[in-house]
Amino acid sequence: MDRRSEIRDFLTTRRARVTPGQAGLTTSPLSGARRVPGLRREEVAQLAGVSVPYYTRLERGEARGATDAVLDAIARALLLDDAERAHLFDLVRAANAANASADTRTPSRPARQPLRPGLRNLVESISGVPAYVRNARLDLLAGNTLARALFAPVFDSPARPANSARFTFLDPAAPVFYPDWDAVADQTVATLRAEAGRNPYDKALSDLIGELSTRGDTFGQRWARHDVGQHRAGAKRVNHPLVGELTFTYETTRLTTDDGLFLILCAVPPGSRDAEALDLLATWTTPRPVQHTS
Repeated sequence: MDRRSEIRDFLTTRRARVTPGQAGLTTSPLSGARRVPGLRREEVAQLAGVSVPYYTRLERGEARGATDAVLDAIARALLLDDAERAHLFDLVRAANAANASADTRTPSRPARQPLRPGLRNLVESISGVPAYVRNARLDLLAGNTLARALFAPVFDSPARPANSARFTFLDPAAPVFYPDWDAVADQTVATLRAEAGRNPYDKALSDLIGELSTRGDTFGQRWARHDVGQHRAGAKRVNHPLVGELTFTYETTRLTTDDGLFLILCAVPPGSRDAEALDLLATWTTPRPVQHTS
């Protein structure tokens, strides 16, 4: 990953989406016809309280010496949300780390993190709600019986390891399984983009992004937007092959003991049609006791 171009493209795309009115510049001090859809570099520099040459260098990816205070000011000027602000800091931190070292081949996490048996047993013992563990690359590492039933098309996808992003963009079953496929696709790319900023040396992540980019242009178009997000909670709708349409909410918890792993719990309102569908799915996936005859 070219860290300078990542900073340049991220700041450029963020600047292009903010109008002077949104930034509070009801009357821009800069005269002349606008040639850019969003803010000019001069306007961002003014809002952030830095010189135009300084901001221009930063937008070109020259991040050496950029302080947290300056980055905070630029984040406010560009109306960045929490995820975007964190991404900007990650990009600058990675660029400065590369500049400070003659050898930029920083060790990355192992391509496949071993899942502790205790954690796997814990997840598999959860009952009543779908529960599963994923890593930051969206590999599905473990799930209880109900999660494997609810996300059967993802877990059963032929590519290994089972991966939400690979399923979403490369499996023809994905647009059927996700009625809101466009929203799911946007969230998936935003999650991977944020992770790429946090871990630019993760080879497994780079390989996944390369695979998704080269096997179709749908992913690449979204990747070029430089949108980032966390998406740790929300609602999702699926069209399950056995029980039909089902909407559930999810909550994501970062596992502090297992770096880079997340536990996701899904839920439906009690007594709802979605609860009935999930209960039906549970009965179909629960092993029946063996009947012994004398």
